Amino acid sequence: MKKSNLWSLRLGFSGKESDKIEKLGLEKFLKRSYDSKFDIQLPAFLNDDPKTLIELKELREAIKTADTEEKKKIQKKEIYSAVELKKWWIGKMRNDEFPLRENMVCFWHNHFVSTTQKVKVNYWIYQHNMILREHAFGNFKELTKQIVRSNAMVKYLDNVDNKKGKYNENLSRELLELFTIGIGNYTENDIKEGARALAGLNYGDDGAIYRSLAQDNTNKTYFGKTGNWNSDDLVDIIFEQKNIPYLITRKILKWFIYDHPSEELVTYYGDYFRKVKFEIQPLLTKIFTEEYKKENSGTKIKDPLVYILQLLDELHIDDLDDGIVMFFLKQQGMDLYNQVNVKGWDGGNSWLTSQIYLQRNNTSDLLCSGRSITRKVLNTMTSDTDKPKTELDKIDVKIDFDPEGNNKTIITELSNRLLFKVNDSMQKDMENLLKYDFDPKEAHANFAVIRLFDYITKLPEYQLI
Repeated sequence: MKKSNLWSLRLGFSGKESDKIEKLGLEKFLKRSYDSKFDIQLPAFLNDDPKTLIELKELREAIKTADTEEKKKIQKKEIYSAVELKKWWIGKMRNDEFPLRENMVCFWHNHFVSTTQKVKVNYWIYQHNMILREHAFGNFKELTKQIVRSNAMVKYLDNVDNKKGKYNENLSRELLELFTIGIGNYTENDIKEGARALAGLNYGDDGAIYRSLAQDNTNKTYFGKTGNWNSDDLVDIIFEQKNIPYLITRKILKWFIYDHPSEELVTYYGDYFRKVKFEIQPLLTKIFTEEYKKENSGTKIKDPLVYILQLLDELHIDDLDDGIVMFFLKQQGMDLYNQVNVKGWDGGNSWLTSQIYLQRNNTSDLLCSGRSITRKVLNTMTSDTDKPKTELDKIDVKIDFDPEGNNKTIITELSNRLLFKVNDSMQKDMENLLKYDFDPKEAHANFAVIRLFDYITKLPEYQLI
């Protein structure tokens, strides 16, 4: 696989940016990605959703007195906003000129997990997502502070139930175990004292605020330091600890490059992360530029986002509704804003169960044959014996290949773009599909190359980047 294609898949969601990487060089491409602007305007579908605590209270009161039909109407509006929020984000992933920011937002979204199912306030989920976008390439410590003080996280990890004299340790525990320093680097007493420092941190209009009646204003001892600490103080103290950089560098390496990064790499990049005072941008630049120089293709299983968006890009399918992408991701176990638990998606081998592999193959068959996919169709693709049992809209599909080439040069062209390695058996199969007398200028040449592409998408090697 050409390096530009490999890193376009790793830094974005398809091969769409490979030409830019080749033209600009990786460092300039990264700089453009870091400098890319993003829209801060509230999406229209959230205009009528409750945003302040007063509006939320009014909505809850209205639900209490509403009749059955009105309750259904309110519930329908909440579901609509939740679906549109996912589609809005998928649209950004598909259409942004430099999608590394959205890939990084997705990384942080799976690190600082907060789900619509638990939070139930779509505006808070939107705020959470915008914090991740704003700080995607910023400072890890500052991002952690912002997330701890977000309404979504306070709701998701039950800190609304954490009050002086009646403590809830959920946020305090996950702040250490999953968000910053990792298991084995803190004590149970640190969790208890952290919960005391977070007591009273509750919902606010623009983010979580302390409620004086529920706050614990006595001294707490946290990692050996004593004082009347608040949430920001806790984060400052955590980031003074020796092992703070390594949990996050391991996760970044896993998200972008290696399903199983070596501990040597984790430590090497972690030490650098501490040196640059937990600034994410220089860390990413160092990781990407140094790993780019190595021969390391085939070290990571594609997640469902990369799989489906690469498929759509290769087949030039630009008008498939974002809602279908959303549902495909859910079928593949990558439901945005709705991870199964606070640990987030496992990644790696969990992206390639027999069921997921089957769904990928069926989806490729459908799209390569020029048939559109719908939610109804995807619902029929959960059995290894059944094919879709519904009428399918026809769509135009085409694939890029050199019309001046021959069967072998076109096979090489697609292999370089799509596969990290090709063995003799695969080469023979591809030459049987695209035979020696193949004429790329013939009227149906596109369909023949698409058949070759469909074969490639079924290969285990295609699932890796």
